[in-house]
Amino acid sequence: MTIRFGIIGTGIMGNAVGRVLQLHPNAEINALADPAEERLEKSGKEFNVSALYSDYKDMLEREQLDAVAVATPDNYHKDPVVDSLYAGCHVFVEKPLTTNQEEAEEIYRVVRKTGKKLQVDFNHRWLSPYHKIKEMVLKGELGEPMMAFARKNNPISVPTEMIKTWASRTTPSWFLSCHDIDLVTWWFDADPVEAYAKGVKKVLIEKGIDTYDGIHALVTYEGGKIATYEATWIYPNTSPYMPDSYMELVGSKGTTQIDRQAEAIDAITEKKFVCPRTFLNYKVFDEWQGAYPSCVRAFLYAIENDTEPHVNARDGVRSTAVLEAIHKSLHSKKPEKIKINI
Repeated sequence: MTIRFGIIGTGIMGNAVGRVLQLHPNAEINALADPAEERLEKSGKEFNVSALYSDYKDMLEREQLDAVAVATPDNYHKDPVVDSLYAGCHVFVEKPLTTNQEEAEEIYRVVRKTGKKLQVDFNHRWLSPYHKIKEMVLKGELGEPMMAFARKNNPISVPTEMIKTWASRTTPSWFLSCHDIDLVTWWFDADPVEAYAKGVKKVLIEKGIDTYDGIHALVTYEGGKIATYEATWIYPNTSPYMPDSYMELVGSKGTTQIDRQAEAIDAITEKKFVCPRTFLNYKVFDEWQGAYPSCVRAFLYAIENDTEPHVNARDGVRSTAVLEAIHKSLHSKKPEKIKINI
């Protein structure tokens, strides 16, 4: 069985998914779409793909595709996801599902209507420490999950260099906390009901980027469970951590803590102190290893074996609902209720 793929968006993550697909025996990259011509052509050469489109709709109309990977900026997911589903394609979409709960719920309904599979790239579920905590929860080793804390912070190079062209259209919560929110919601296995958040704008505003430097949010879930999420991306670029990440889950019978700050390696060289990242996406000899390629391969497995993806549309809706409520709270300066309508 060969799964014919199209990729929408040939930036960092679009190329990342392409590199995993390129080495999979049952996947084939047939077409690429991106309005940025230079970037599109560069990716076409890397993946040896000649079917290049500036408009993804033309790609969907002209190509015979089985699946599509959507790797557009956060706020541009909904239309290509929906159009791909209606074109008869399974969809692998970058996190978050959307930046709007109503749009996320629409996607959920289209998935149900078309019968196609959708997986959100919340790849941290494939990191063994996070998965182990879920296993401990399911076995009752921690009792009832009650409270959680999550910190995910990045150097300032992320908004000022890595995603400079669209940093003003996202925030550290959308970009960073979304992973933590998915994990905690998965551990709790409960719908969110309220969010209260505060944020700071100063450093990036002064650099001409209109977004938050950092955000703190308190989210309440069904059953009175609570979680605190911290995200900032103004650490000095001298910071070796990408990201500085820490999580804690407190249950009625036990607690767990995960510190991913150094990711196992401290490298002290003549030029700088760094902590090379290997857990998420790292090429070992001729194969990509880590949480991200595992997530992509799990999506392929779901298509091949007609199983439900591990991170489905409903998971995406819950995460987006939390994040939208956090940002509503930033503007209203008061707690915002959350209601899942699916």
